Amino acid sequence: MAVQNPNEPVDPCDALAGALADAAIALGRAGRPTQASRLAAAGYSAVRRERPQAARRLDAAMHTLARIPEHPTRPTEAATMAGTTTLDVRTEPPARRHALIFDTFERLAAGREFELVNDHDPKPLYYQLEAEQTGRFSWEYLEQGPEVWRVRIGRTA
Repeated sequence: MAVQNPNEPVDPCDALAGALADAAIALGRAGRPTQASRLAAAGYSAVRRERPQAARRLDAAMHTLARIPEHPTRPTEAATMAGTTTLDVRTEPPARRHALIFDTFERLAAGREFELVNDHDPKPLYYQLEAEQTGRFSWEYLEQGPEVWRVRIGRTA
């Protein structure tokens, strides 16, 4: 954790996000990475638009948690939907990827989907979608590394 200058005011939201990120990582290392990821994703969802610095801290925690082995419980896979487009984020800077993915998802009409192509397991994104879009998205791994991950993401409602 970074050392805070005692003369600088502490932003309560950033401090809370840092504490939540640290607690989530500890919970994940204690054998509960799925629960930890869901907690971090809920915090991320609450702050991502208004408090980007706090959101980045929670996003980093989710990427740390993604390296702890455990597979998430996935929503029921939807039937193949027409009109699939591909979003390949491998050449995008990491800081920009989630914004592109969320923008793409938010533009989807119900019953539509897109294929995400990434250079690492996008498991943190799953938890973020689960926190913000519970019951309104589908997630299906099409390819799982080691160099390329492809996931079909759809809007179900």
